[in-house]
Amino acid sequence: MENTLYDSNNAVLDALTKYGDMVRRICFMYLKNQTDLEDIFQEVFLKLLQHSEKFDNEEHQKAWLIRVTVNQCKDFHKSFFRKNVCSIEDMDIPFEDEQESEVIREVLSLPVKYKDVVYLFYYEGYTVPEISNILGVKENTIYSHLHRAKIILKEKLGGSQYGKDF
Repeated sequence: MENTLYDSNNAVLDALTKYGDMVRRICFMYLKNQTDLEDIFQEVFLKLLQHSEKFDNEEHQKAWLIRVTVNQCKDFHKSFFRKNVCSIEDMDIPFEDEQESEVIREVLSLPVKYKDVVYLFYYEGYTVPEISNILGVKENTIYSHLHRAKIILKEKLGGSQYGKDF
C-alpha cells in the first residue's frame, strides 16, 4: 500500500511541476484574486491525488487538469460565500509591457464562453479540435466563439495596432 501512495504522490508532484503554472493562470483568469486562486489550486491537485484512474498520456492528464480547474472555478463562483461577500478586487495585472497588460485585461473581461476559448487557443496553444474535446463543445461552436471574441477584442482594443489576431 505504501508503494501506491508513494507513486501517486510522485505523480502529483510531477504534475504540479509541469502544470502548476497553467492551473494558476486558469484560476487567475476566473477568480482574479490570489487568495481564492490558492484555494482552488490546492483543490485541483487534491482531486488529482484522489483520482484513481490512470491517464492515457500527458495530454489526457493536462486536459483533465484544465477541465477540473475550470469546473472548480465555476463552482466557486456559484458558492454561497462568493454570492454573498463583496470582494475587494480590481487588482492590476502586472506585465512589463503595458500593451500586453491591456490585452489580458480585455480578454479577462470577455464572457466566460469566449474567455475560455481565447485563453486555451492563444495562451495554451491548443487547436480548435483539442479545445472542442476539452470543453465538450462542437468545433464549429469553438470557431464561432473565437471569431466573436476577436471582433469584441478588436473593437475594445482599437483594431490593427495589436496585430492580425486582434
